[in-house]
Amino acid sequence: MQEKSARAPRSNRERTEATRQALMDAARALFVERGYGETSTPDICAATGTTRGALYHHFVDKRDLFRHVLQREAQAVAADIETAAPSGLPPEQALIAGAEAYLRAMSLPGRTRLLLIEGPAALGHAETDAIDRRHAARSLRDGLAAALDPAQVPIDALAALLSAAFDRAALEIDAGADPAQARAAMLWLIGQVLATGAAQDTPKPVKRRTKA
Repeated sequence: MQEKSARAPRSNRERTEATRQALMDAARALFVERGYGETSTPDICAATGTTRGALYHHFVDKRDLFRHVLQREAQAVAADIETAAPSGLPPEQALIAGAEAYLRAMSLPGRTRLLLIEGPAALGHAETDAIDRRHAARSLRDGLAAALDPAQVPIDALAALLSAAFDRAALEIDAGADPAQARAAMLWLIGQVLATGAAQDTPKPVKRRTKA
């Protein structure tokens, strides 16, 4: 008697999702290697052994596929930050842990190019900024709001400026800068923000009048 397979056959839904992920994986590799402009949908189909019809079943076009690749990368970065800075962590420690997690997450080969170079070029800054605000930038903004008094500093503006600094650090590291120095500089910057906020929150001592 023929032995039954230990694993049950995959459902249509599982096969569909596997094809979708394979297309995204192949597209990611090609976008990193060649760039968005030099990657075609036939290239992606050839890398996965699928037809263009299968690709267009899952994605509207190459731009839509690229958008989904970027969203998956951004989600992975945010997940790493949230793992490193769980909700029970004190706000100051969470910001520092999140900063370190962001730089580690962005060191994954190809990720900085996808999110910070190819993304804005292919989708435009408005759309890539919107993706970032839903993920890593949101984590940073929430962390600052928890650690600082919004009456002392505009949180949204500060989050936007710090997010740009983090992106610049990731680009510098990707270009060959010393990761340890970039990390130290960003942690120093976060430390200065926290120290300034703490100083502003500290009540000033009341001067007592002395008798003449």
